[in-house]
Amino acid sequence: MRATFAENVKRRRQRLGWSQEKLAFEADLHRVYMNRLEALGRNVTLDMVERLAHALGVDPVELLLQPRQPAPPSPDQAKS
Repeated sequence: MRATFAENVKRRRQRLGWSQEKLAFEADLHRVYMNRLEALGRNVTLDMVERLAHALGVDPVELLLQPRQPAPPSPDQAKS
């Protein structure tokens, strides 16, 4: 779950065009904390999940869910 959270934070941050430093500023965190979080070196509290979600403009649950994988092609699609 920690890896999923870190990847979701990173993906959302990059989608916004933010640096780790920008996200750290918006969430009132130290930039080193952000670096360690994305490098899987930090355990986060629920308060921190909520804080980062608020800074990123998403529901906290979105940062905890594994990204959906595209469905594999059906056998009929694979033939064409």
